Amino acid sequence: MRPNSPPQTTRVSSSSPRCFTVLMAGAGVNKGTTYGETDDFSYNIVKEGVHVHDLNATILHLMGVEHTRLTYRYQGRDFRLTDIHGEVVKKLLA
Repeated sequence: MRPNSPPQTTRVSSSSPRCFTVLMAGAGVNKGTTYGETDDFSYNIVKEGVHVHDLNATILHLMGVEHTRLTYRYQGRDFRLTDIHGEVVKKLLA
C-alpha cells in the first residue's frame, strides 16, 4: 500500500454474506441430510441456521477432538477455535 493512498476495504462476497454451504460426508455425518434454509435470494437465513462456532465444534467432534479443551495461548490469554461459544449440532450426526 502506498502512502496517502485511499484506504483499502475488505469485502465479503456480496452473493451471500450471511449464509454459506458446507458439504459434509463420512465420519459419522447423517447421510442425505439437508440442514438449514435460506430465502429465495440465498441472502438471509430462514430456518435452522448454524453459527460458525457450532460448525467448528461439530467438525472437531467428528474428528474426535473435544472443542472445549482445544486451546492455544496468545498474548497471555487462552483462545479456543470455538471461542466461548460453540455447541455440537447433534442433528447432523449419524
